[in-house]
Amino acid sequence: MKWTDSEDIGIALAEKFPGQDPLTLRFTDLRQRVITLEGFDDDPNRSNEPKLEAIQMAWYEEWKDAQA
Repeated sequence: MKWTDSEDIGIALAEKFPGQDPLTLRFTDLRQRVITLEGFDDDPNRSNEPKLEAIQMAWYEEWKDAQA
């Protein structure tokens, strides 16, 4: 996965951290969780706020659906 694969990363984060509300994480913590995902193979330094926000929103949608 690359930083631009926000949907795939969001799903992977929801599976790995099912009880975590993604909106409560700082971007620094979110970035750390992304780079430790199995299958993530992008340059850790290529993250930026828009990419992290897209990942956070994708993860939030997965988390929200699981809470319903």
